[in-house]
Amino acid sequence: MTFASDNWAGASAAVMAALARHNAGFEPAYGTDPLTQAVTARLAELFERDVAVFFVATGTAANALALSAVARPGGVVFCHAESHIQVDECGCPEFLTGGMKLRGIDGEGGKIGPAALERAMAAHPDGVVHHGQVAAVSITQATESGTVYAVDEIRALKRVAAGRGVPLHMDGARFANALVGLDVSPAEMTWKAGVDVLSFGATKNGCWCAEAVVFFDPAAAKEFGYLRKRAGHLLSKSRFVAAQFDGYLADGHWLDNARHANAMAARLGAGLVASGAARLAWPVAANAVFAILPRDRLARLEAAGQRCHEWSAEGLPEGERPAADEALVRLVASFATTVDEVDRFLALAAGAD
Repeated sequence: MTFASDNWAGASAAVMAALARHNAGFEPAYGTDPLTQAVTARLAELFERDVAVFFVATGTAANALALSAVARPGGVVFCHAESHIQVDECGCPEFLTGGMKLRGIDGEGGKIGPAALERAMAAHPDGVVHHGQVAAVSITQATESGTVYAVDEIRALKRVAAGRGVPLHMDGARFANALVGLDVSPAEMTWKAGVDVLSFGATKNGCWCAEAVVFFDPAAAKEFGYLRKRAGHLLSKSRFVAAQFDGYLADGHWLDNARHANAMAARLGAGLVASGAARLAWPVAANAVFAILPRDRLARLEAAGQRCHEWSAEGLPEGERPAADEALVRLVASFATTVDEVDRFLALAAGAD
């Protein structure tokens, strides 16, 4: 039983079966195999348009390489101050984009607002050589605070980005969780709302290592194959990433996994509030629960073997932040989380033996 991260879960049975199924025989290397082409066609069907798809092994690579495709000298990428690309990727976006700067923008609940984005961009006027040049906007869906951008919020950010002629990137590490939380189609949450390039994550939702960079305008991906190769992310046996996606996407498995993870998170969040064990920093919108609980209660949970990732409270309004004797922790459910595990955690949080 752990709610430390959905990264701690294994791969789903359907994904493992697909890996075994596609293991036999010989197939062309470097993504030229028939399965890779079939999965690309499946993604085009899923997104309701022609797309260019490039498999990579990690979410960090997907994000950094996606941004490298829009790099420009002196470029600035605008993102949330607590975004994964800003906080957790060890400078990889800056490295692979040739030194583009990340400009973090504050916003409650891990979300950027259009007015804040417009103000941040205004500090980088076009044509002034002394300032960095606006290059891209990047948002995370679901966000690092477990919240979700509504489709209209994405559209509003796209309008600001389009006003400066730059693309909108979506870090979709928990794309499926956000999608089922909003109950919209993949097309509605991406290109129809103005997203230009997507880091389509599957690893956290039942795969082993399966990430894809998806361009909604294939012409924009003309040079991307070279960027991926130069970064060392063109896998020779790429068919095994395709195999994971094959099992992941078949029969709506990816959506079933996400619905289950979201339901477990909702049960966990509601149970913590009902028992009085904690209060929630933000409503549960996907598969993460951000709970504020007394530090002595947290110590008891950790003594019982529960790993709880303590989280920054900077995204909360001043009056809602944890007191000195409290902690904000992130609890993440996965496709493998069971009802019994949720209820056992709730009992421990409430003080049961």
